[in-house]
Amino acid sequence: MSAYGGPEVMKYQDMPDPEPGAGDVLVKVAGIGINPEDILERNGVVKGWQLHFPAIIGLDVSGTVVARGEGVTDLKVGERVCGWSYHTYAELVADKAALFAKVPDTMELVDAAAIPLVGVTGSQLISVAGGLKSGQTVLVSGAAGAVGRCAVYTAKLSGARVIAGVLRSQLDQAESIGADETIALDDPAVFATIPQVDIVANTLRGKAATNLLAKVKDGGTFASVTGEPDGAKDYPNVRAVPFRSKQDREGIASIADAVHSGKMSIPIGRREELRNAGAAQAAFTKGGIGKVLLIP
Repeated sequence: MSAYGGPEVMKYQDMPDPEPGAGDVLVKVAGIGINPEDILERNGVVKGWQLHFPAIIGLDVSGTVVARGEGVTDLKVGERVCGWSYHTYAELVADKAALFAKVPDTMELVDAAAIPLVGVTGSQLISVAGGLKSGQTVLVSGAAGAVGRCAVYTAKLSGARVIAGVLRSQLDQAESIGADETIALDDPAVFATIPQVDIVANTLRGKAATNLLAKVKDGGTFASVTGEPDGAKDYPNVRAVPFRSKQDREGIASIADAVHSGKMSIPIGRREELRNAGAAQAAFTKGGIGKVLLIP
């Protein structure tokens, strides 16, 4: 990034190679996943740290370990990995070895870059924010998206009955989501028939999120990756949990294994050269195409 702004601030240029420190691995990048957080950081809306331009952004990465720092024993040079790291829009990434999960041998390495952030966020939305217990019913809003799909998978794995909330235009994806039931949240007649549930695992914003508060039982939980919705105070018996996920190698490995074995899917809609990151971000922002990956 040359400055905060739109896609035009993404510049393809040489930068110094990162050096692995103690406990780090150096990864030769195969794929990079674009996430909403990248766009927010580029626009200057979310600033996880002070950027010094030119700055390298990015969170998702897959690739091959090409060097190890002192003390690294659990990953070897030549091993295929993916992780939620930082400064990933690059040919090389150096970060703590503990952040990287091994990629199954027969999984496409570039495509593994689609997994880390959404996998951890979706699974922790259920297990940490939602506090799901076996036998409960959970409604996952935005279930056709990558985070939603990971939330559905984790909830099913935990023994829940899962309702996938999608758009009418996404109902044809119902089987690939893996829920017990799929409903169109933008169909008013259908929405009115949704019973109250123990947990809403929410990935939506605005009025769509606010409307879902009424679908939570008294004593239930509204867990949300988009912050606390407007109107939450009108539901004092609902526990509203705005949630931000944390880096977790085991969570990434679990979702990678599920994708590899066909137990769930994360649709990939576009692969683009890293030099075209700005255009790829613009396409991603329009939505509706699945994960967008960059390839150095």
